[in-house]
Amino acid sequence: MNNYRKTPISPDHLVLASTSIYRRQLLDRLRLPFSVHSPGINEDALPSEDVTSLVYRLAKQKAEAASTRYPDSIIIGSDQAAARGPHILGKPGTMEAAFAQLKAASGSQVTFHTAVHVIDPHHQKHEAHIDTTIVRFRTLSDEEISRYLAADTPLDCAGAFKAEALGISLFERIDSQDPTALTGLPLIWLSGALRRAGLSIP
Repeated sequence: MNNYRKTPISPDHLVLASTSIYRRQLLDRLRLPFSVHSPGINEDALPSEDVTSLVYRLAKQKAEAASTRYPDSIIIGSDQAAARGPHILGKPGTMEAAFAQLKAASGSQVTFHTAVHVIDPHHQKHEAHIDTTIVRFRTLSDEEISRYLAADTPLDCAGAFKAEALGISLFERIDSQDPTALTGLPLIWLSGALRRAGLSIP
């Protein structure tokens, strides 16, 4: 039993500090009204910053940036980065870079770190979480990679694939506590955080 308020919310009461269409689609699954705010922050890694520290920091900065504009709203900030060993993988941006990412990942594994930061002004608290997903790739031929890229064009996806689309065919297995984390927003943890903030789900 908890004492959090269960009150109707207005469309601007919950704010997603992200312009990612993938995160918006995931948050839509919780059937809560929300608005979207572009945090407009520099997402470059700091010198010697590891991947976990990077996503924690950026998720927090995104949430804080939105909170200055919506001080009375519950804010969700999130960030994701992929790493192959010590190498952080960004969004490829071009077909050539996407091909290189998948070629390097062939027969190996890529780890995705997805961080969430929730600001709850009503209870004056912050909550943070990170989900780790390990994607194990099949051995891929150059022809398979080229066919896949032509079909999904995943240029805006870290790791150069869309797991919710044809990209699922590239893998041997996925190890994760939350399947939505790989797409960019771990809804299992987030649902709990929003309930603790006073929202009713479902």
